Amino acid sequence: MLKKKITYIDYNGAERTEDFYFNLSKAEVMEMEMSTNGGLSAMLEKLVATQDMPSIIKIFKDLVLKSYGEKSADGKRFIKNKELVEGFSQTEAFSNLFMELSTDSVLSAAFVNGIVPQAEKQPTSIPEGK
Repeated sequence: MLKKKITYIDYNGAERTEDFYFNLSKAEVMEMEMSTNGGLSAMLEKLVATQDMPSIIKIFKDLVLKSYGEKSADGKRFIKNKELVEGFSQTEAFSNLFMELSTDSVLSAAFVNGIVPQAEKQPTSIPEGK
């Protein structure tokens, strides 16, 4: 999960700084990988190699919006729904983030690495004493 602090000017002219959360579950990543011919990773590599900027930007926008959500108060759920995503997409926070990620490859790589699931540590077992 990635927590990103974004400063923006709202539509009342007030400056705001808020924390926004982004995450893709293992299931979401798998679905994206499997629903793309050859896999999403391979397709992205091809787009970068050919410098197909319109396609790269579209996919990146989709990644940002698919990963946006809000944590439940108890931390058990990461809530994503059409209303939340649509609401976020209508803010200057989204616009600022999108512009930042579209123009800085280091930040965009860090964003992607932050939203994908990290490898889980395998539990170690301790042998029982005799």
